[in-house]
Amino acid sequence: MQVIIPAAGYATRLYPLTLDKPKALLEVKGKPVLEHIIKRIEALPDAKNIFIVSNARFFPVFAQWLGGFKSKIPVKLLNDNTTSNEDRLGQIGDIQLAIEKFDVKDNLLIIAGDNLFNFSLVPVYDFFKKKKAIVNALFDIKSKEAASKLGVMAIDEKTGLVVSFEEKPAEPKSTTVSLGIYFFPKAQVSEIKKFLAAGGKPDKIGYLMAELAAQKKLFGMAFREKWFDIGTMEALEQARKEFVP
Repeated sequence: MQVIIPAAGYATRLYPLTLDKPKALLEVKGKPVLEHIIKRIEALPDAKNIFIVSNARFFPVFAQWLGGFKSKIPVKLLNDNTTSNEDRLGQIGDIQLAIEKFDVKDNLLIIAGDNLFNFSLVPVYDFFKKKKAIVNALFDIKSKEAASKLGVMAIDEKTGLVVSFEEKPAEPKSTTVSLGIYFFPKAQVSEIKKFLAAGGKPDKIGYLMAELAAQKKLFGMAFREKWFDIGTMEALEQARKEFVP
């Protein structure tokens, strides 16, 4: 299994912290967010490589960090050569860039670079292996206001099939949200390129998940442990208090 971590955003909501440092390298409990994510990935039995996608502004910062970081799994950086929000490729665009650059022809784990969570990835990995289908890790955020800012879905409790998915709905039908953790079987990695070729929006992978849910190709597994979306100062401070390494 290959792993792609899209981390090419500019995190303007976290200014001034992210003027000179990418969100994924902000410190929580003594380590950059990215190192906590990689530790969770290292627990998976067949993760072969980790590919981190950066923008041009932060690429030197990631390179400096990687020079002093040791991982059980090889880590490679990719520069998407964008310099601002105006010319960015978008999350899905960056993922497809990495797939092509590193010739990914294996099962694929995509995990957002601003994700922190107090749980192991092994249960959702096992669910993915059992289903042999695209799987999105989920979390009940217990607030419709918070859910309206994220990808919201409903699942069939018996099968785990996602029956609806909405990206940032004004009136969420549930409080179950996407965690930004996605497993793709190698035979379905091509769904990403197919989505972009059909004119799909490249900025958020949630748009792809909505399309897959409509085609009954998406499964979900919900976690109850804490999850932190490091997108605002408030969320970052909460993570610094409540995240369990």
